[in-house]
Amino acid sequence: MSEANSLAVGKQEGSLVNVDLKGEGELMKEMQSLSIVKNVCGLDSDNGHGDMGQIMDESRVLKSTATEESLNNGIENKDLSNVNNSNDSTLKASCEKLDAHIEHDQRKHNDGDRDYKDQEETDKTTDGVFGEEQLEPIFDGTEVLEMESNRAEGFAWPEKAVKIKNFVKQKSLVAVTSLLHHLSRKGYEVEHDAPVDEDIGGSNIESGEAIAVSPKTTGKSVWNPLSYVMPHDSDAENKDDPGENISRESLFPIAMKGRIIVYTRLGCQDCRDVRLFLHRKRLRYVEINIDVYPGRKAELEKFSGSCAIPKVFFNEILMGNLSKLKSLDESGKLAEKIDYLITEEPSFEAPLPPLSGEDDVSSGGPIDELALIVQKMKSIIVVKDRFYKMHRFTNCFLGSEAVDFLSEDQYLEREEAVEFGRKLASKLFFRHVLDENLFEDGNGLYRFLDHDPIVSSQCHNVLRGIIELKPKPISEISSRMQFLSYAIFEAYASEDGKHVDYRSIHGSEEFARYLRIVQELQRVEMQDIKTEEKLAFFINLYNMMAIHATLILGHPTGPLERRKLLGDFKYVIGGSTYSLLAIQNGILRCNQRPPYNLLKPFGVNDKRLQIAIPYPEPLIHFALVCGTRSGPALRCYSPRNIDKELTEAARNFLRNGGLIVDGKAKVAYVSKILKWYSVDFGNNEAELLQHVSNYLEPSDSEVLLQLLDKAQLKVIYQPYDWGLNC
Repeated sequence: MSEANSLAVGKQEGSLVNVDLKGEGELMKEMQSLSIVKNVCGLDSDNGHGDMGQIMDESRVLKSTATEESLNNGIENKDLSNVNNSNDSTLKASCEKLDAHIEHDQRKHNDGDRDYKDQEETDKTTDGVFGEEQLEPIFDGTEVLEMESNRAEGFAWPEKAVKIKNFVKQKSLVAVTSLLHHLSRKGYEVEHDAPVDEDIGGSNIESGEAIAVSPKTTGKSVWNPLSYVMPHDSDAENKDDPGENISRESLFPIAMKGRIIVYTRLGCQDCRDVRLFLHRKRLRYVEINIDVYPGRKAELEKFSGSCAIPKVFFNEILMGNLSKLKSLDESGKLAEKIDYLITEEPSFEAPLPPLSGEDDVSSGGPIDELALIVQKMKSIIVVKDRFYKMHRFTNCFLGSEAVDFLSEDQYLEREEAVEFGRKLASKLFFRHVLDENLFEDGNGLYRFLDHDPIVSSQCHNVLRGIIELKPKPISEISSRMQFLSYAIFEAYASEDGKHVDYRSIHGSEEFARYLRIVQELQRVEMQDIKTEEKLAFFINLYNMMAIHATLILGHPTGPLERRKLLGDFKYVIGGSTYSLLAIQNGILRCNQRPPYNLLKPFGVNDKRLQIAIPYPEPLIHFALVCGTRSGPALRCYSPRNIDKELTEAARNFLRNGGLIVDGKAKVAYVSKILKWYSVDFGNNEAELLQHVSNYLEPSDSEVLLQLLDKAQLKVIYQPYDWGLNC
């Protein structure tokens, strides 16, 4: 029996309430609980629009609850005349009193509230849109517009939306009922417990697939950049499960006063094994890579008598290499050494962690005299907001003011000062606000590089303004970045490259050195870089930049936050700003439109077009890592072997779950990455699969090509896991 029918029967024929099951006093308490809920939930007359609709819904829930209890006890099959008329009249009086109270409050809200029926019609138009799903989303590298699947399936989405809407309404009724009974302390137990925190909006409705999202992850919006290594669940969520707390605590590193120093070098398998051993023992350590810090070789020889690696120190005590650690562990003596670390602080004789700027050539170099002149110029000329061509520009100066300063400071004639100003502009110290000219004497408006509003608010490699060192060649910067990223990935990522220790990277000296390197990109010359060097440089930069963005902004939990990380986090490179999306789609994809977007990253007159590679390289999608679990493995790339390394990356990704071929079922399970960027691999789905079949195992490739040839293959795109790859 529906809710409306049950109410009608109850009011007309007295068939709703059984006093033996529910006394009049209990019913009046339940009616009074509405006012309690109204006060607790903030449903008073000052709360704005939509409160009356909520009160009426709650009253209907209470009435329907009484109906359901009556029906469950067999009243539906009884003669209506046997119901106690006096109790029925009591219910009628209570209901009429409640309706009168609601009607009074509704009249009170007439001036500020929307009519309930109009609101209900509006709600119907918006039902089915939950969480982060939108009817017409704009793809920003994070969400998929389901236009293709809707065309193929005859627009099955509305039917699915209705099912989801009905599911949420049903579970919402149970949730509201539970809340009302909890507040009135009735101890009511809901028979069907609803997962009210389930993220319906996060479901991926495509080809019958649905992604189950954990309530713990969807309910969190506060990011903690230093909590990436361990799960993000708070202790409060696990209070009722002591066993889970114990197991979770066993994953955290041991707190100790002492310090562990590990001497390593690049490409050493024993060093990887030592890192894994210490990690399993929950021991934090500081790594000193003698390839990154060559000055520490003499120190290592002094403390240990040789330069053989790896070497592990517990405070000032030399523990030895991996084999000695394992022997101590087997004999039980390692536990005593760990207890020593827990209680004893390191002495002055213990090796020290790497110092800031140690063995770092990026922190030194010749001073740029032009940068000193610009610094002086910034402190003297007037920089303020000005109007130009009906627009307001912030932090600008006039060209004539710059000429006045240069002619006086450098003892130049006015024409010579103009030429000197053009030289400063060509070195990317400042530029015209509309790029109308390089530099002219007059009322034109110019702006210093670090005064640009986008640079100052979104670019994270100009934190201290323009650097005063002379720009180094891009090849030198790229080589040092490649070497450093290789060291970081080896020390702080798993051997397969699928997991990253963000917490350790955040506090490492290697990452601090990386931040100093990217500052050198502000005014670097990019025009003469070769295609192979460009590929390796921008892939390595993208992967390191994504780690930097994650540490600054935290891991995104939804499309808007992903858009911010991929599109708003930027670097200044050669005087222009680059986001992760600009690097991927503008530079590495030869300025192609992102999936499901109408505009290209760079306009016709954009200077960054000169930097884009001359052809789109499809294999970059197996190398770019934005910090997600469904993304490729993290590794470093070199200009000399870029083609070979990209091929290996494609094989590694596709053979480890990126493309799974089931010959018996005639189904291919394909990564969403291939769907989003299918235009880079071919004109249609068949060409895409033929392209990537070259990187599969020979047996899988043969089966895939046979199914394609017979047109018997069904393609199912795998759900994409946006979780952090920690």
